[in-house]
Amino acid sequence: MEENASFIPLSDPDITFAELSAVETLLCSPQISNGQITAAFEHAFAAYLGRKYAVAVSSGTIGLLLALRAFGIGPAHEVIASPYSFRETAHAISLAGARAVFAEIDYWSGALVPARAEERITANTRAIVAGNPNGHPAPWSELRAVAQRHQLLLLEDSTEAIGSSYKGELVGRFGDIAVFDFAQPLALTCGEGGMVVTDDIDIALGLRRHRAHRLDERSSVVVGSTAPYQAGMSDLTATLGLAQLKRLDEILERRRFVEQLYNAHMQSFEGIKPPYVGPDVVEVNWLLYLVHLGTRFTRSGRDAIIDDLRGAQVESTAYSQPLHLQQHYFDFGYRRGDFLVAERIADRALALPFHTHLTNKQIEFMVETMKDASINVGAGAAIY
Repeated sequence: MEENASFIPLSDPDITFAELSAVETLLCSPQISNGQITAAFEHAFAAYLGRKYAVAVSSGTIGLLLALRAFGIGPAHEVIASPYSFRETAHAISLAGARAVFAEIDYWSGALVPARAEERITANTRAIVAGNPNGHPAPWSELRAVAQRHQLLLLEDSTEAIGSSYKGELVGRFGDIAVFDFAQPLALTCGEGGMVVTDDIDIALGLRRHRAHRLDERSSVVVGSTAPYQAGMSDLTATLGLAQLKRLDEILERRRFVEQLYNAHMQSFEGIKPPYVGPDVVEVNWLLYLVHLGTRFTRSGRDAIIDDLRGAQVESTAYSQPLHLQQHYFDFGYRRGDFLVAERIADRALALPFHTHLTNKQIEFMVETMKDASINVGAGAAIY
């Protein structure tokens, strides 16, 4: 369906002449799939984070799956994870044959609570996967302490948080590996793709071995020791990613300006939870602009507000359906009521459009529409 000019999408990539030119140059070259651009993107991404190795993959989910494989995690093993995630990287745990064991999250940050994660550790636990939900860093110092006490791996899901920092360090530097994703609506986007970073050369080699055959092996009829997933990144994707990485500071700065506009207009919206930034968090670069409705709102009220926004040509969405309430995890015995904080947040959170092309007038319109919608659902008058 063709969208009209007044439609405001949830996300809209920040693509400039730099990206278009880079892609055109590659398409006009005699080699568009020899991996040289992908290798350049890997080197640049590792340098950006200050990590030794980066391995480009087809998605964040596949990245975590390959990491679990490289660490030897599979059937009969347990991995502790958060049930509150927009990008469902936790599914990689099941794909690896291991069992996802969920633990409760913090009401304010949405991040995994270290003490709750520690309570879920058993003799079968091999790793903790913690995310930086919607861009807000997890309490990495405390999570590392738990992992060290129990000799567990700490795996970092940074798919939502590129550019955010905790105690002065960029996210992506805290886990034994860290996973990034480059699909929409992420700040650095090249359509699809992801990256796994690590400082362990053995894990980096394991990731590459599980990812794909080397180019010089492709004409060989000999079967290698590993059957790879053919889960690499194309040079076309990498070209777009490399151009975006060079502009990342500019993109994030423009997104922070849009966030400031939102915050200014939201000041007059009564009954919502203000954006939270934890005490050790230096900077948060949000994935989406989340509105956490107050306790006077119900789940159905939140859904009605999304419907009203849709009627006003604004794309918004519930954020998010907790993993333990999805059918796959029902089969493991999880039920509503198991993680009350995650459910309470998910029932009353909605995401508004968040990208660099939004204008002050559009943001003002969306907030006013939300205020009117909140009155319509009987949640009381907003302050104008």
